[in-house]
Amino acid sequence: MSGTYPIARVIVELALDREFDYLIPESLRGAIVIGSRVEVPFGRGWQFGFVVALLPTSSYAEPKVIKRVVGEGSYLNEEVLKLARWISDYYVCPFELCVRTVLPAPIRKNNQAFKRQAMLSITDAGRALLADADYEKKSPRQAAVLRWLGEQGTAPRRDAAHACAATPAVIKALLDKGAVTTGQTVDRRDPFKDHEVLPTTPLTLMPQQEEALRICREAIDWNKASVLLLHGVTGSGKTEVYLQAIAHAIQCGKGAIVLVPEIALTPQTVDRFRGRFGDVVAVLHSDLSDGERHDEWHRIRRGDARIVVGARSALFAPVPALGLIVVDEEHEASYKQDEAPRYNARDMAVVRGHLAGCAVVLGSATPSLESVLNVRKGKYREVRMPHRIDHRTMPHMRIVDLAQGREGNAKPHALSQELVEAIRQRLDRAEQTILFLNRRGFSSSLICPQCGEAPKCDQCSVTLTYHKATQKLMCHFCGAEHPVPARCPNPNCRDPNFRHGGLGTQRIEEVVKRIFPQARIHRMDSDTMTRRDAYRTVLGDFRSGKIDILLGTQMIAKGLDFPNVTLVGVVLADMSLQVPDFRSAERTFQLLTQVAGRAGRGDISGEVIVQTFSPHHWAIQSARRMDFDTFADQELAFREELEYPPYAHLVCVTCRGEDAERVERRIGEVVAAMKSRAASTVSISGPAPSPLARLKGQYRFQALFRAKTAVAITRPLREVIRELKGQKDVHLAIDVDALDLI
Repeated sequence: MSGTYPIARVIVELALDREFDYLIPESLRGAIVIGSRVEVPFGRGWQFGFVVALLPTSSYAEPKVIKRVVGEGSYLNEEVLKLARWISDYYVCPFELCVRTVLPAPIRKNNQAFKRQAMLSITDAGRALLADADYEKKSPRQAAVLRWLGEQGTAPRRDAAHACAATPAVIKALLDKGAVTTGQTVDRRDPFKDHEVLPTTPLTLMPQQEEALRICREAIDWNKASVLLLHGVTGSGKTEVYLQAIAHAIQCGKGAIVLVPEIALTPQTVDRFRGRFGDVVAVLHSDLSDGERHDEWHRIRRGDARIVVGARSALFAPVPALGLIVVDEEHEASYKQDEAPRYNARDMAVVRGHLAGCAVVLGSATPSLESVLNVRKGKYREVRMPHRIDHRTMPHMRIVDLAQGREGNAKPHALSQELVEAIRQRLDRAEQTILFLNRRGFSSSLICPQCGEAPKCDQCSVTLTYHKATQKLMCHFCGAEHPVPARCPNPNCRDPNFRHGGLGTQRIEEVVKRIFPQARIHRMDSDTMTRRDAYRTVLGDFRSGKIDILLGTQMIAKGLDFPNVTLVGVVLADMSLQVPDFRSAERTFQLLTQVAGRAGRGDISGEVIVQTFSPHHWAIQSARRMDFDTFADQELAFREELEYPPYAHLVCVTCRGEDAERVERRIGEVVAAMKSRAASTVSISGPAPSPLARLKGQYRFQALFRAKTAVAITRPLREVIRELKGQKDVHLAIDVDALDLI
């Protein structure tokens, strides 16, 4: 909307959760549209902001006047602006923060702009000089530049100087003579500049892929919002279906967004898409420089790039005529933002698809239970791809019971004899191995080294959390406290060596290097992936056979396709199984299935060895059989009985600060206010210390709210937060549809 409306409603960079009216001066009436970036008077100074509405009148008697427009056109198209408002309302977050989220930081920065470079062109006068035989003898360097420009046409000044070994004085002399002219052009900061990929053509599809593609095409042609769950086993060819579905969208004049859960997956995914579609592919993720993100975003905005690949923030790319959104590995927790607004990109993809009237494809070998329930309710359509390409066999999974085969109270080794022997066989055959450590953040629990037992709350069916400072076990759902037992609580064990256990990738690396000193080993986790382009380098080395054993955490568990990997070892499956969270079984099943899918993707069948203290747990046994349906049925029945998500919405409110008493008092005020405001259908747990009760010198307390609908919690919660006076020394965070309670 633009034109003659005299009032612009503006949000500024400050998170005040308020919008302000400004008068548009006559000189700017035609230049300001919804989404324009403007500079406005604010308080005693100036602020940059964005126009979110144009109005004929204002409720303010004398609104201040907009100073100037920054940039051209709209930075927030109507679709993305509506999405930002939806996020603000649903996730109880100031609207300004949501707008800040949907726009990359380089787009909002005042000092970020297009990079420009000087260009040179030869003139008629320059050509006349070249025709003079004596000129080259008198000025050979100048003549070399003119001759080079005559062959190249217009070219960057720096390239001309480099190609002809010309000094700045030589270029200046040519300019003074009028032999060349200078100008400026935008120098695109291309993240693919040094990465060449080979063009590819569409592959012949299996019948199951053909059927999935047919349904995707129908959804794109329908021009209405629809959600398709593409449930395909690892190695079933989901990516080729994505590629050919996107090709159909492009042929229909539409654009596409592809989300991947980890930056580690982005280089491989981008290469596949660039090989198929070329320069119409743009990439957006945090591993790019600010300049690259700025230029890629504007390429998308102009329509030069029709396909966007990236992590969760790529969802907000300003793709014109959006026709398809693909969320690969839709079950991944990394799609959840860990700071305000704490949105889930998978859920927001569905919302954006609704706003854009486009198809959304959620792909996974282990769909989230939320998506499974939506299929069963008829909200999503499911397409199954139960076989690997060319009907290659799924890897054989072996479970190694760490509690067996040890004498007395001997501690288990990091690698079992079975896993060590399997690795040795792969090294002998020049095959590759992936070792996966199922580690999650700051989980803190007690586990019996003899039988693997971890104490659970008898009311909430979640693992109790060990608090070292108080020497107590606590449930972070109901707040119940228990003394630390002197012996293992398992009546069939009663081992006295109860301990707070854990392994790290660094320790595993040391063990592997000691056992296999000749092997080429590389560790891939957040500690080693700090250098720019480290993901591409390591994965490239692994693909080319320069690495024998790749060990790491969740970033190596999914999406990677290496045909020579024939063995995957899971060092300790219990590390996610005993996390104090009702989702621990689901995450364990997903991780085991996903990491198992890295094995046997080539011509040689694969093997997976899972080390665990809990070999009979239903999550591990279901993963061993690759039996998703049985696991989902059992887990959903458990969730429904206890009214856990996906049968209820869960909101976690956390307070943190340096004064424990003030933090506990503030969370108590929130709970007390909610008890008086919220309906009786809202279940309230807490307040209680967070599982990680103190972090970086700050104490943390939390409360949990559950209800059938999110609005039953968020509507009164928004009122409570608004009425409570803010405290500078106590920070309050709201996590709607929380995935991680730590």
